[in-house]
Amino acid sequence: MNLPLNVATEPAVSASPVVELRQYTLKPGKRDALIDIFDNRLIEGQEEAGMTIIGQFRDLDRADMFVWMRGFDGMDARKDALTAFYGGPVWSAHSNAANATMIDSDDVLLLKPARPAAGFDLSDSPRAGLTTDQKPSRNKPLTSIVVIQIHHLRPGAETDFTNRFETEMAPLMTAPGARLLAAFVTEHAENSFPRLPVRARENVFISVMGFDSAEAHARHEAALAGSPAWQMFWQAARPDLTRPSETLRLSPTSRSRLGR
Repeated sequence: MNLPLNVATEPAVSASPVVELRQYTLKPGKRDALIDIFDNRLIEGQEEAGMTIIGQFRDLDRADMFVWMRGFDGMDARKDALTAFYGGPVWSAHSNAANATMIDSDDVLLLKPARPAAGFDLSDSPRAGLTTDQKPSRNKPLTSIVVIQIHHLRPGAETDFTNRFETEMAPLMTAPGARLLAAFVTEHAENSFPRLPVRARENVFISVMGFDSAEAHARHEAALAGSPAWQMFWQAARPDLTRPSETLRLSPTSRSRLGR
């Protein structure tokens, strides 16, 4: 994808051709409890089963929402990985405690990169605490927040929207303190692990950005709002949108690979 993205150009470091965006509604006051379980008990077990845990976040605007993303090498690999993990000892040991924090865990979008090279590049994003000698790289600026925008499209609009995003929108989104990290569309393949439902009827385009701070994000939004090119893009795109776009402002947990 010819975007000014920090995206992968080599499949070996790209996470992943299939991605889940998961939004969990939690019982009041239980978010930190779930994050403690997730970060300290569930990450390695999932990755040993064949997944990539891309990032996990506190939603800055919804106090009882936990948002996270995980990747797979394909739909068959997703089935195998999820079967192994949810039938394995790690989930058996911690599922009751994790589920006790949740009201709803079924808000899940199944995604694929909008173009082959538009997925995440995690090659320079080690996770804290995996080994005693693994330290975060200082080659890239730290990202204080991650912002995901979800655009709901009419069926068949994905290709045109992606092309126009690439040529018109993406160049406006990269600025000091702002990084366009990835772009995704809905993966319409049949859910390969029906035990975990996904929002199968959705048709979305998603952009993921990193910002040095919430203030950098606010400045960026203000600059875009004043851009005639930005306004023209959205006026032209309006017929392709089925409902208002969603913006998730997310703070990464201490062990998130994305946004640290």
